[in-house]
Amino acid sequence: MPQSHSIPIEGMATGTDSTPTLAAVHHESDSDDWLVFCHGLRSDKSGSYERRCQRAREAGYNAVRFDARGCGESAGEFVDSTLEARLADLRHVVDYFDPSSYVLFGSSFGGKVALHAAAEDDRVDAVATRAPVSTTETFDEYRAIVDREGEWTFDTGERIDHRFFDALERYPFADVVEMLAIPVAIFHGGADDVVDPVDSFDAARRLETDVLVERFAGEGHRFSAAGEERLLERLFGWLEWVDGQD
Repeated sequence: MPQSHSIPIEGMATGTDSTPTLAAVHHESDSDDWLVFCHGLRSDKSGSYERRCQRAREAGYNAVRFDARGCGESAGEFVDSTLEARLADLRHVVDYFDPSSYVLFGSSFGGKVALHAAAEDDRVDAVATRAPVSTTETFDEYRAIVDREGEWTFDTGERIDHRFFDALERYPFADVVEMLAIPVAIFHGGADDVVDPVDSFDAARRLETDVLVERFAGEGHRFSAAGEERLLERLFGWLEWVDGQD
């Protein structure tokens, strides 16, 4: 059975004496292989991540899904959940489980988190992404409103302010290009109207490592059930190839 964990977020101010925590779920497998999932900007660890972790466990991985601060069941406010904060949250989660090595999977904004984390942590053996954010232009519409009004509020109430864009500027994709030397997989829906599929092909051309990039015709930013199953088949087929390169 999957086990729920509350992971302390050290250094996060709350105005109370209690230590805030991240909500994580571990799908345990009797192996030394680990796969950690990073959700998108306004997503959380539920939904498709449950199925992804189940599939990972079937493939022999210890799978971990978690809510970034301000998302799902984790502490904090969404407006504080910048790229830097999410990278810190991921480090807290990985250090809590303490695998000697692991693979990362990130979707959309979580793809950007996974790529930058992989570039900084030599424990990461490979990184896979779905519709990863690789250019700040993805958020230009929101940036214009934040510049003019100070913040942007989504229809579900989550807010972003200048801190979100300041953090993006501190983590350009060029850093990933310069530092990443492990296999990368990029999967992207051909009909995605949120993150341009062209961005993924441009990112693949810039990376100086082994890269698999695949376009899923007809799939949008959110994959259909059939598209998701195809994605999982391709993901774990690719991971078998990665294991064979060791």
